[in-house]
Amino acid sequence: MKHDLVHIQGKAYVLVPLHEYRGMTAAPVGQTDLPAEIMDRLFARSENPIKILRKFRGMTQAELAEVSGLSRPYLAEIETGRKDGSITALKNLALSLNAPLTLLIADNHLSE
Repeated sequence: MKHDLVHIQGKAYVLVPLHEYRGMTAAPVGQTDLPAEIMDRLFARSENPIKILRKFRGMTQAELAEVSGLSRPYLAEIETGRKDGSITALKNLALSLNAPLTLLIADNHLSE
């Protein structure tokens, strides 16, 4: 399949349809029970991934905080982007949400 090439600030980027990108970067088949709609929202990065997954799992902030061993205010700060969340907190959230940790890590963590 042909992809578009775009130059931004002197760097070349390839535009890939979201469903193809998701297929290239998602967890191997069988490691997640998340439907395509949720995966698309997660990879779009327009919403906080923890909030997306928490709502998909039908949990309140208080419930997720309790099972993750976090305070609800700390979880709220992570969901709103006021705090990044420690790696331990993110690991606990990933376990509690039954999701790969890589889905929760913000893009700024990946570049560090």
